[in-house]
Amino acid sequence: MDVDSAQPQSQSPTTIADPRLRFEAHRAAVWALVVVLVGLAIYLSQALLVIFGGMVFAAIIDGGARLLGRIMPVGRGIRIGIVLLLGLAFVAWVVIFAGTQIADQAAKFPALIEEQVLRAIAWLNQQGFAINSESISGLVQQSAGGVGQLTRAVGGIIGGFTTLFLILIIGIYIALEPRLYERGVAWMLPDSSRDSFLELADKMAFALRRLMFGRLVGMVFEGVITWAALALYGVPMAALLGLLTGLLAFIPNLGALVAGLLMVLVGFSGGTDMALYCVGVYLVVQTFDGYIVVPLIAKKTVDLAPALVLGMQLIFGILFGIIGLALADPLVAMIKVMLEHRSETAEHELEGESPQTAGGGPAGRQTPDPSPVPEPAT
Repeated sequence: MDVDSAQPQSQSPTTIADPRLRFEAHRAAVWALVVVLVGLAIYLSQALLVIFGGMVFAAIIDGGARLLGRIMPVGRGIRIGIVLLLGLAFVAWVVIFAGTQIADQAAKFPALIEEQVLRAIAWLNQQGFAINSESISGLVQQSAGGVGQLTRAVGGIIGGFTTLFLILIIGIYIALEPRLYERGVAWMLPDSSRDSFLELADKMAFALRRLMFGRLVGMVFEGVITWAALALYGVPMAALLGLLTGLLAFIPNLGALVAGLLMVLVGFSGGTDMALYCVGVYLVVQTFDGYIVVPLIAKKTVDLAPALVLGMQLIFGILFGIIGLALADPLVAMIKVMLEHRSETAEHELEGESPQTAGGGPAGRQTPDPSPVPEPAT
């Protein structure tokens, strides 16, 4: 027997013999990993938001396919194709039939703004506010700066078409095979956490579908009612204002304020009476939507505090631009669902029962989808 092989081998220079030092080293490594992951998330924030936007779009497609499944007992793929064709048909209608009118109205918008500025200066002079040349020059410089900001914003919107295209493609892929991506994420988790993750994903998908359905209903309601009310009184650019109001309704709170300012600004071009009428239309539409439509939808989906949503919109808008502003609301809703799920799971663990047997599955799943094809969650 070799004497050297019988002796105990020396420890590696990287081995920490002291258990306390080893524990502190492990904890430091964990914190370092957390810092690296946070930095990586910040660095990839735009890409992560695009992926989340694709998930939101997938929820819209999936919700439409489920609604069609209540009246059309056909396969899921066919229903998804019908939903996409209907969306494409709407876009084509806007571009072909309404595009010319809206483009003409948009071309007249800068001239309308200039006219309103001149009228405001004349009104101030009549009220005794002397505006000298320096004040007018400063106003012109500020207007020029605003035009430059508007030009940069338009350039950002044009550049954002690429991002929008990626969101649409990702959303279609996720909507076609959502279970594939759920299984992929669950596979990377420990066995003990997979069931909880799948249940959480199911709850998030359900809440996101309802949230997006309510958002689309509000957009259609605000856009159509605004267009009809403004066109009835003869307000110029009624079609453009209705379209903008409907699109901006996707962004709660801030979108309504921007739409209201544009509406009142255009209304002043027809005099004080038209401006007051535009204010009345804005108040009626927003009041009905805020006190009737939104509460009815909120009972079926995630009920979010308006101040919380507004705060998150401001933060995400500053950090990530228009895409962060648009996705702040669904992101806050998903965080709320996740926190509620964790709280329910912890409560059930303390009571000694599993969440699946105690809760009976995700909230709102009592009514199954009547379609013959099993519906995956997105």
